[in-house]
Amino acid sequence: MKQRRLFIARHGETEYNRKKLLQGRGIDASLNNTGIQQAKELSKYLCSYPVQFLGSSSLRRSYETAGYHGKSIKKDVIQYSGLDEMDYGDFEGVSFQDVEKEIKEIIESWRSGQVDLRIPGGESPRDTFERANSAMMELMKSTDGETLALVIHGRLIRILLSEWLGFGLKNMHKIYHQNGSVNQLLYKNGSFEAVYLNKTDHLTL
Repeated sequence: MKQRRLFIARHGETEYNRKKLLQGRGIDASLNNTGIQQAKELSKYLCSYPVQFLGSSSLRRSYETAGYHGKSIKKDVIQYSGLDEMDYGDFEGVSFQDVEKEIKEIIESWRSGQVDLRIPGGESPRDTFERANSAMMELMKSTDGETLALVIHGRLIRILLSEWLGFGLKNMHKIYHQNGSVNQLLYKNGSFEAVYLNKTDHLTL
């Protein structure tokens, strides 16, 4: 199998991000002005590479971010609901500060290896990985091109990259991400290798 290059980027900022409101699969927010600027700067960076395929989750913040690059390279953005953010269940749209104690307890459980523990009313890390990894593998089989760019979500990036790069889901906290950041991976013979993670020097905001 030929080697393929993947750019996995996080969407630009939304008002939910700015206000520190939890924004999972059930929140479909648009980019704010900062997020639009980040999307434009991400696109400018990606223009250095011959991206043959451009995808996103089905959520607006991801699709809008990818859309700025789609306009630049005159490609449609293909949406995949399987690449939506983790479902935060009862915490969707809630201020982090209001549920900080509960969230910290859940995250500590994940770090201890309890990666089947679900957020109340939502998904577990393993649920999310199996859903999104299945979507990614199908995407890899069904698309052509050596260079692919995908715009997805922060927690999802942690979940996918921790497994793909061999850290394991309980160590997903070691994968950092910021709005508009990008990770470059190489994929060959069913394995992923990181070229770089959480690149942000293309961003001014």
